Amino acid sequence: MLYDGVCYFCNGLVRFALRQDKGRRLRFASLQSAAGQALLREHGLTDGEIDSAVLIDNGRVYTRSTCALRALRYLRFPWPLLYGLILVPPFMRDAIYDFVARNRYNWFGRMETCPLPPAEQREQFLS
Repeated sequence: MLYDGVCYFCNGLVRFALRQDKGRRLRFASLQSAAGQALLREHGLTDGEIDSAVLIDNGRVYTRSTCALRALRYLRFPWPLLYGLILVPPFMRDAIYDFVARNRYNWFGRMETCPLPPAEQREQFLS
């Protein structure tokens, strides 16, 4: 999963996912990192078109609300139940996702640099 490494909200969601992903199945890289940039290029995405989150799952790329909902399936119960929201039409889900993404820096702030993950979780981060 690629995320905006300088966004406080996005970093908070990654920390939440790390706590809830007891199977340690998710791997993370910030969009700003070399690994994140390489994965974007590898999947035909440019930095300019992606600015919040991307999930690469079994070689398929998911963005916006679909990315968030599919990532929930990797977390422990009850979070996977929210995947049922995938039944909501994408234009509705994505409108909400885009609203939050557009305002996340104003609401939660922005860091100067992406923080390092805690030592015990570093194996879940791509470098």
